[in-house]
Parts: sequence; C-alpha cells; structure tokens
Amino acid sequence: MVIHESAEDYLESILILRGRLGSVRSIDIVNELGYSKPSVSIAMKKLRENGYISVAGDGTITLNDSGMEIASRIYGRHKTLTEFFTILGVSSKIAAEDACKVEHDLNNETFARITEFVERSR
Repeated sequence: MVIHESAEDYLESILILRGRLGSVRSIDIVNELGYSKPSVSIAMKKLRENGYISVAGDGTITLNDSGMEIASRIYGRHKTLTEFFTILGVSSKIAAEDACKVEHDLNNETFARITEFVERSR
C-alpha cells in the first residue's frame, strides 16, 4: 500500500508528540501542525481505517505496528537529514525545515550515502 506524504507527517507527529507528552490526542496534533480540527479528524479516521493507529475511548491515539514502522522511518530520516544539513553549516532551524521538505522524497540510495557521511562525520 502506498502511503501519502501527509499521512507520513501525521504518523511522525504522533511519534514525536508521544515522546514529548506521553500520550496523544487529536487536539495535540492540531496544535503541533497548525491544521484545523476537522482536517485532523478526517486524517485520523483514515489512518485508523487503514490500520496505522488505534484510538481509545478517551481519544488517546496509539501507533499500531505498521504506523510505528512508518513513523520511525520518517523520523529517523528527518533526524539524519537535519544533522547532515547542520554539518554543512546550515542553521539548525533551517536544517530541520529543509529536512521536512526532503525526508519523504529522497531516494533510498541517496539517503544511504548521506547516512554514511553523517556517521563518518560524528
């Protein structure tokens, strides 16, 4: 199944928020991403229907295994790319912004070479 960039962003945000807040609700995603409540609600419904997340009765959102795999992969790419850009001398704020722009589309071969470079630079 092909997952769209926006779904990857939502899953990544859930992972990050869980680490920061301990538990995640839709309103946390609204506040984090700046999207409208209806947009987040529709996205959560689609993610739930596709088996990426579970939503408890109290509204707490949990990543299922498939959602966790995608979120971890995207967040890992984000962190590596941010580090790569900062090694190049880009400010941390811009590096993080640019990492968001390319983390989804970068070819796996290119990302592997960037990862090797970053690891050698540590």
